[in-house]
Amino acid sequence: MATTVTMSRARVARRIATAAAFGGGGIGLLGVATVGLLLTEVRLARRTVGGSSDIPPCADGRYGAAFGHRTDRPPLRLGFLGDSTAAGQGVHRAGQTPGALLASGLAALSELPVDFRNVALPGAQSDDLARQVELLLADGEPPDVCVIMIGANDVTHRMPFAESVRHLADAVRRLSDLGCEVVVGTCPDLGTIEPVYQPLRWVARRLSRQLAAAQTIGVVESGGRTVSLGDLLGPEFEARPRELFGPDNYHPSAEGYATAAMAVLPTLCAALGLWPEEERPEAARREGILPVEQAAAQAASEGGTEVTASRRAPWALLKHRRRRQLPEPEATDAPEVPPIAT
Repeated sequence: MATTVTMSRARVARRIATAAAFGGGGIGLLGVATVGLLLTEVRLARRTVGGSSDIPPCADGRYGAAFGHRTDRPPLRLGFLGDSTAAGQGVHRAGQTPGALLASGLAALSELPVDFRNVALPGAQSDDLARQVELLLADGEPPDVCVIMIGANDVTHRMPFAESVRHLADAVRRLSDLGCEVVVGTCPDLGTIEPVYQPLRWVARRLSRQLAAAQTIGVVESGGRTVSLGDLLGPEFEARPRELFGPDNYHPSAEGYATAAMAVLPTLCAALGLWPEEERPEAARREGILPVEQAAAQAASEGGTEVTASRRAPWALLKHRRRRQLPEPEATDAPEVPPIAT
């Protein structure tokens, strides 16, 4: 049964990615008969899910500044793009945001200072990525590596998935063409939001995974790599919602962001060559070299899975990297690199 579901998701993901590549529109994934029931569930969910109007804390600045006194190598440049999750909405300390956590981790593992810049916008959909890329590049030299977290608002606002993937692939391709490594945390599992009830919960989970699989194909074929967050965080959020969801019952808590950052950190470091990049998949860890759509579908069902292009194009390498413990983030209330208003 699981194999059948994975293959079906692979076919849908390939159709969406193909439509995105050729400028097609959305693909109808739900029957018209369900619309009335779903709209009722959406209204109920909106009444119970708390909204958050807080401005995310600014975490821009230099991390690992002490390493700068030990080397004459220039600092690494880390850019962050995406929606409210990338911005860190729901926490009140800059050091609790996913960008700050990853900047601290990258500095510790590279033993280099890391200059961090976040242009993510709460509420953003994938069609905002072109603006965010322009804003990031306006600083001057392109970042060494960028992390993008996007997709949840595309699902909730019913953006056609082909359009969503096209915008994401365009952003990845532009950054990659400038020599920037790109890591995308794919669409999270919206079926874990506690006040959302059936059948909307089932539909939200299904659509989240379909978009995540299609995003993976678009990103890998545009020169980036992905880390699936949905299934990784889904069971943990469902089992411990009081710990991993923030006060608004929608955005992650500080511990939830740390869980996501810990999953992304190994891939972020691998993208920069901070440990050997060898295509030696371990069968015991369910790794392998697969057609890209199959790797994408499997990753959407197995959280924490990295997908990157294989040297055996058009296949992809699917890996389950071991998580690394995140170091304590530095205080960023007075960053050495002044934050730039967005």
